[in-house]
Amino acid sequence: MKQHRHVTSSLASLMHCLMALFLLGSPIAHAQNTFPNKPIRLVVPFPAGGATDNIARPLQNELLSAMKWNVVIDNKPGAGGNIGAEIVAKSAPDGYTWLMASVGTHGINQPLYTQGGGKMPFDPIKDFTPITLVAELPNVLVLNPDWAAKNNINTVNDLIRYAKANPGKVNMASSGNGTSIHMAGELFKSMTKTFMVHLPYKGSPPAVTDLMAGNVDIMFDNLPSSINYIRAGRLKALAVTSSKRSPAFPDLPTIAEAANLPGYEATSWFGIVGPANMPLEVLNKTSAELIKAINSPAVKEKYLTMGAEPVGNTPAQFALYIKNEIAKWTKVVKDSGAKVD
Repeated sequence: MKQHRHVTSSLASLMHCLMALFLLGSPIAHAQNTFPNKPIRLVVPFPAGGATDNIARPLQNELLSAMKWNVVIDNKPGAGGNIGAEIVAKSAPDGYTWLMASVGTHGINQPLYTQGGGKMPFDPIKDFTPITLVAELPNVLVLNPDWAAKNNINTVNDLIRYAKANPGKVNMASSGNGTSIHMAGELFKSMTKTFMVHLPYKGSPPAVTDLMAGNVDIMFDNLPSSINYIRAGRLKALAVTSSKRSPAFPDLPTIAEAANLPGYEATSWFGIVGPANMPLEVLNKTSAELIKAINSPAVKEKYLTMGAEPVGNTPAQFALYIKNEIAKWTKVVKDSGAKVD
């Protein structure tokens, strides 16, 4: 009887082993081991409603509808994007945590925060894996309409004249230290030899809200977060910060042409990066699917409507782009004398 039980037990064990081997080679097991098999966390280092968030949302929707990839957006604002970026830098490099990087987190912040002897909580090159550049867009110089009317400011040159006649009396809002909005203003101040008080906020939405309420005077905002308020007349736009006019506002001049400031350019960009040392297979798959999503008709239409230009490039191309941006903004930060307020 004992021998019979032993044989039965051995047969059961053998069957379990054979079933396990079958499952390991089966399509079911293969599907379970493919990427992604759980939600992906996309950290947006600025508040909901700002340009960075507005760029992330259409991408999230397209990945879900076209690829069935569940991407969960997690807004982690603060310190010019450094708080959210640090979270991703310290995450596991398994492909399930992404950062919507920006010109601030991966171009401006390193020279800006270290210029005064400060320290960055991460290295924008060593601590991340570039995946793809998502979109580029201009900033736009916007004013509170009532303040502009009160002081007869209708052009960029009007603003320059007023700022020179009233040093320190113009309040310049930004979405935070180190953002392209901040640096666009610092570059403008440096090239026009004007002094305006910088007031950093935790993202564009609260800054724009205060601008429309008349609590601050001007802002070099990302175009997507201001575009609807400009069209509604709640903000007065004077010029864009790019080297070329924006298709969204073809009649709006560039600052370089409006104020005869050749060389003035302060554009924004947004791209997806992961933690350093992502597996190559996961990186290649993620990059390929993101590029498809960026170039889909739905996403392209959304971006163009908000004044952004969709890109989508390879990890190697994006890595070189980031290195060039850091070099570019290191010079701008040094020449302008900008510092963290």
